[in-house]
Amino acid sequence: MRYLAAAIALAFAIPAFAAPPAGFDERVESLRKSLGVPGVSIAIVEDGKATLARGYGVRDLSAPQPVTPDTIFATGSTGKAFTVAALAILVDEGKIDWDDKVIDHMPEFRMYDPWVTREMTIRDLLVHRSGLGLGAGDLLFVPRSDLSRKESVRRLRHIKPATSFRSGYAYDNVLYMVAGQLIEEVTGQTWEAFVRQRIYEPLRMTRSTVDDKGRLASDNRARAHGRLNGAIRGLGDQEPLDETADLAANVAPAGGLAISANDMTRWLLVQLAHGKLPEGDGRLFSEAASAQMWTPLVLQPIDPRPEFLAATQPMFSTYALGWDVQDYRGAKIIWHGGAVFGSLAAVVLIPDKDIGFFVAVNSEEGEVVRGLMYELLDHYLGLPKDQWPEKLHAFKENRAADAVKALQATTAKPARFGPSLPIARYAGQYNDPWYGTIEVRVVGKALWVDFPHAPGMKARLQHWQYDTFRTEFTDKAIEPAYVTFSLDADGKVDRITMKAVSPLADFSYDYQDLLFTPVADKQ
Repeated sequence: MRYLAAAIALAFAIPAFAAPPAGFDERVESLRKSLGVPGVSIAIVEDGKATLARGYGVRDLSAPQPVTPDTIFATGSTGKAFTVAALAILVDEGKIDWDDKVIDHMPEFRMYDPWVTREMTIRDLLVHRSGLGLGAGDLLFVPRSDLSRKESVRRLRHIKPATSFRSGYAYDNVLYMVAGQLIEEVTGQTWEAFVRQRIYEPLRMTRSTVDDKGRLASDNRARAHGRLNGAIRGLGDQEPLDETADLAANVAPAGGLAISANDMTRWLLVQLAHGKLPEGDGRLFSEAASAQMWTPLVLQPIDPRPEFLAATQPMFSTYALGWDVQDYRGAKIIWHGGAVFGSLAAVVLIPDKDIGFFVAVNSEEGEVVRGLMYELLDHYLGLPKDQWPEKLHAFKENRAADAVKALQATTAKPARFGPSLPIARYAGQYNDPWYGTIEVRVVGKALWVDFPHAPGMKARLQHWQYDTFRTEFTDKAIEPAYVTFSLDADGKVDRITMKAVSPLADFSYDYQDLLFTPVADKQ
């Protein structure tokens, strides 16, 4: 037993690898080319210093310029941790407490259930246990929006819950909008100004931006790319996306930051130092706040993974304040993924090894982000190498092929009935309480639908079957949807429902949550 104890002690004393994997640059570049990724940004910190900040590939396929360590990439929901850090600063200053009732700072705040309105705390805003369904309300900013953050928050009172309050986990973005608005109500500064002045400036994150306006003004930004000309999104040729397509300032606190590799090293260092600024320049937030950020609060369901991913299956998976906390092959990791259309990212911390890293791509090849995440984790934990990106890519291709087959089976034989009414009888304005008003109109001999608060979101309605039409959006990046008109006993439209066409549509296209009714009888 003495020898066994010594062996165990020695095993735990083995330090993490002190540098990125040998041949890592070549590995990243090989994957980037073979999987068709335009650009990659990677940052790694170890033992209190940056050991890698590098760009690979190009920023924009249509005007290829190299990705550099200062090229900013959209980081999606990894930015939720910045909103939490902003709140932590206010907690440290005594201006708020994590368990303050939201309504005490925002008297106009309302959820659908009055009891939930009274009980919702700042902590509740951040951990996805509100009772809202997965991605509920995301169409308030997807694919774009001209709604203010304050107006978006006001509309939450109309979104019906899917479960009871604090009964389980369902990821959302809209309550991080509330958190951002709360910062403005408490400080008088917008969330954007607060993050820029109270986080970026102390960390000397000089290149990174807090909104789409700033990102588009940058002369060194990675443009989003996607595959849109296949049977479903994700298949076909890689192409640059419209850079104005994701303009939605209201949702920035949930994931609107664009950050460079060099700047990201600063964020990784302050996280691993529990709030201490790099170079000993004081603190961004207290050690107590850091402990709160990483304390698990909500259990996440663990679905069985495919056999090839069995080694990565966590034994526990939880959500803390803006961070996922789980194990990876027995080691505790703090991490978060990020996704906006055309860009993906991940931020990963291994606190026990004092190691953190960031991987981002300016396309939708998630197998590169997740695959390199696993490769780096394996490296720093001293585990055997594996071909995670290649395995994930094969899995993704098979899943896409199955989705295409399912889509083809569904769309192959529409019933040759309908529409029930002359197309002019479908025209009118229709309102959903939380989403707002859409307009169905006749243009020539065709029906069209406009979504006014999402500028440029409009579609021709192609008859499908019965009283269901299929959208043909003018912007091909928008997920197609079925639009179904229901008639009352008098043969008038009394409601419109929608659902995504693709089986793999992103959950943010929560068309199924919409229920439109006529604004006025124009039939």
